[in-house]
Amino acid sequence: MSTRDTGGRPSTESPAETTVEVRATGHVRDAIGTHELEYAFEGSTLADFLDAFLAEYDVADLLLAETEAEATARGWAPAPDELPGTWRKNPEGEQTRPYARICVNGRFNEHLGGFDAELADGDRVALMKPFVFCV
Repeated sequence: MSTRDTGGRPSTESPAETTVEVRATGHVRDAIGTHELEYAFEGSTLADFLDAFLAEYDVADLLLAETEAEATARGWAPAPDELPGTWRKNPEGEQTRPYARICVNGRFNEHLGGFDAELADGDRVALMKPFVFCV
């Protein structure tokens, strides 16, 4: 999942450790067993965090879509040619499943550079997959 490209060269930098606050909702909260935890990982990007966190907690299938089809909700009306406002989307392979979101300090990751978003000690990473009920 890591998006860092070193051009085939080994990185000369030793990755720094970053500690973030993780907040989880819905299905993710159920899967990891808590709504809040402090998490330390090597590196400083959202991709580094996700690589480490998803290796430790088996929630990738709840959050990440590997293809455009997995990231698209079915049943929505077709989008107009001109969308209002600012729309950003991560590239294929870095998208979330329908209704799942990954936020940094309350902002959608797509507006912060996607999985390349820089994280600092104390940042809040929210992993959200709400319960959706149809009646």
